[in-house]
Amino acid sequence: MKRKLDCSVVFLVIVGMSSIVGGAKDDRKNIVFVICDSMDGRLIGQGKDSIVDLPNLNYMVQNGVNFKNTYTNSPICCPSRSALWSGLHTHVTQSWNNYKGLPRNYPTWQVRLEQQGYHTQVYGKTDYVSGHHTESNRVEAWTRNVNFTLAQEGRPTPVLVGDSSTVRIQVKDWVSTDLASKWLLHDAPKQQKPWLLYLGLNLPHPYPTPSMGKNFGGSTFMTSPYWLEKVNSSKVTIPKWLPLSQMHPVDYYSSATKNCTSDFTRDDIMKIREYYYGMCAETDAMLGQVLDALKTSGQADSTYVFFTSDHGELAMEHRQFYKMSMYEASAHVPMVLTGPDVPAGKVVDDLTSLVDVFPTFMDIANASKPPGLNGTSLLPLLKDNTDRPDWVLSQYHGCNVNMSTYMLRTGSLKYVAFGDGPHQVSPQLFDLEEDPDELHNLAEDRPDLVSQLDKKLQELVDYPTVTREVQKYNRESFTAWKAKLGSRYKEEIANLRWWKDWQKDPQGNEENVEEWLNQLLS
Repeated sequence: MKRKLDCSVVFLVIVGMSSIVGGAKDDRKNIVFVICDSMDGRLIGQGKDSIVDLPNLNYMVQNGVNFKNTYTNSPICCPSRSALWSGLHTHVTQSWNNYKGLPRNYPTWQVRLEQQGYHTQVYGKTDYVSGHHTESNRVEAWTRNVNFTLAQEGRPTPVLVGDSSTVRIQVKDWVSTDLASKWLLHDAPKQQKPWLLYLGLNLPHPYPTPSMGKNFGGSTFMTSPYWLEKVNSSKVTIPKWLPLSQMHPVDYYSSATKNCTSDFTRDDIMKIREYYYGMCAETDAMLGQVLDALKTSGQADSTYVFFTSDHGELAMEHRQFYKMSMYEASAHVPMVLTGPDVPAGKVVDDLTSLVDVFPTFMDIANASKPPGLNGTSLLPLLKDNTDRPDWVLSQYHGCNVNMSTYMLRTGSLKYVAFGDGPHQVSPQLFDLEEDPDELHNLAEDRPDLVSQLDKKLQELVDYPTVTREVQKYNRESFTAWKAKLGSRYKEEIANLRWWKDWQKDPQGNEENVEEWLNQLLS
């Protein structure tokens, strides 16, 4: 099955500004879009029950709309952002892992807005184009079906730095925030046409762990006493874990490759979670600086402000950290909107996802939507128009998970299928109203619902075929990488992030790789 992206035909290119006629002033609204990395959407709008003080997000919730059931379309950085920037699901973009995103010249919403007469200004992390992230990250994704389970990450570790006056920890993000704020104060008021300002933050993503070697991952949760003061420790909970023997096999693989199957004390877990929430507080402060600059610039009354995240963070829920999972902590993201004619304090319960951003921007710009977008504009929900899909779709094909994963959320039900479907590995089924912690898999007890939801899922995506496409891509990519390395292959593969576990049985691991390649070829 071929779904090659043809940039010349995916979008209908219409050049010109649709709302400027005869030189009249263009009164279309501006857009500020702030996207962070790894924020759990369930933290938003908690009110008095807040685990962490997020005053600027609380301001947006109180003065705007909280789309409280928003999901990533793929719980990892590049595939998620590819969906957001293209308005297309992952099986359409074929952004299978952090290395494979959109082509560099892809007609994103930024391109479309510029064609419609908007000025766009981008600061910080974008991460939707192919060719980035570490070598280890892509090789781990390609070899996920090899018969070994090697730790690919450092053990999640909390690190406290500085003192009660240490504010700026994620310096690169603060630099981007300063640039965005400066642009709002000095350049935005001079614009003669509507504009979009994009700010991409890396926080609250965990920090790198150099001890893992040259291809280090990010398993360090780092904050300062200043930000810890924003965390209500009495509200921080220790998540419930299933015994290792009772974990779903895919979850066990994820936990093991994330270096989370060893013992953790309650104090270990509490610190990881508290420090993560401190990182969220620092993220909120960056948002606050942008909101203050927008207000000072005099542009707030004519500007929509969005805040979201590419995916969440497990923070030791289900014995995992990072993302790459369909559990709520990983897949549920914030989506908050303020701006002109946006009702204050409104909560939208309808299911939404990141592919909805592209058509929403087109609505704001009074622009026609390119054909084939998978998302639906959020703006009608401001007026209680719920004529939209009653489901969201997410999928995952990258590292730390040994099977392609497909999630369908509809109503309170979450259905998760793996690989080629229920005949290969048992699915998961959760009722989020009855079981918000997702500890009770109903799939075995409710085969009727499994059949119904699997049928619906396959109407949206032919996932057995997509799984085979991904397997073919993985084999071809790995084979090409191996051939390119030549005589350096054995040394290179032995020194990726899994080097500590690899060296326990290098010959056996090499044989497992060859067995996997031969199976695929046969």
